[in-house]
Amino acid sequence: MFGKLIEILKKDPKKIVFTEGSDPRILEAASRLLAGTFLHPILLGNKNEIQHAAEESGFNIRGAEIIDPVDYDRMDEMAAMFCELRKGKGVTLEEAKKTLSSANYFGTMLVKMGEADALLGGATYSTADTVRPALQLIKTKPGNTIVSSCFIMVRPAATGENEALAMADCAINIHPTEDELVEIAGETAECAKIFGIEPKVAFLSYSTLGSGKGEDVEKMRNACEKAKAKYPGIPMEGEIQFDAAVAPRVARTKCPNSEVAGHANTFIFPDINAGNIGYKIAQRLGNFDAYGPILLGLNAPINDLSRGCDAAEVYSMAIITAALA
Repeated sequence: MFGKLIEILKKDPKKIVFTEGSDPRILEAASRLLAGTFLHPILLGNKNEIQHAAEESGFNIRGAEIIDPVDYDRMDEMAAMFCELRKGKGVTLEEAKKTLSSANYFGTMLVKMGEADALLGGATYSTADTVRPALQLIKTKPGNTIVSSCFIMVRPAATGENEALAMADCAINIHPTEDELVEIAGETAECAKIFGIEPKVAFLSYSTLGSGKGEDVEKMRNACEKAKAKYPGIPMEGEIQFDAAVAPRVARTKCPNSEVAGHANTFIFPDINAGNIGYKIAQRLGNFDAYGPILLGLNAPINDLSRGCDAAEVYSMAIITAALA
């Protein structure tokens, strides 16, 4: 999977901002990316501190761009643009400069200004601290009302090729509405395609096509019907239980006429409880590697790392984030 993404990036290398430029995990990932020559890292922070941290850890970051918000030569221009973007909030120029001294806001504005193509943060910031500036400054795509997220789940298959699945929303929207689930499904299906998954979408439930009753069942059924109407080119089924979604034998019994049942690879969960539990079961018991959360619905790729991530995860998420650009 990553080989294909790297080949795409080699044809059109992107610039990616790392908000925590002196973090050893970021430095290790940046050194690997620089050796590959398909991504240009921008490290935020004090130049001397970053170079010292890299030397201490033995990472070669020669070629990386290092920008310190404290002495950025376009700060006045950036602050003026920030005020314009936040004009409804009555932000002054001085307040803008103070906010932009934080790397998460500064990095997001670099993307907004076209100085970078994508941003990866969260090695020390919370998810909210990564998502909030993106919502305020990058904003959602035209026609989108929410930011959502998906995980790409990968494990080796018996055929020799990797098995890949998409799962959403496992990290952002707590109780998505029917219409929000439609949006989540469309964004997740498009994201799946980038990773070589030809999406077959299952709207998951404790019921399969009317076998159970309840508000949650109706929500998933209605969301699926709306999504089918909005995205007629994407195979979808729902509401459907997980076993009917993935096991052909069960599918033949529960929904024999479905082109998705038994072969689903893109899973839409009813809420964040189910999504978060589901992807972690796949990760821990199914031996899938989990890549994400990949933020969906924004005008530019902004992604969030787990604070418990290692350098390998930073490297992988940087490739994924840049590929979305």
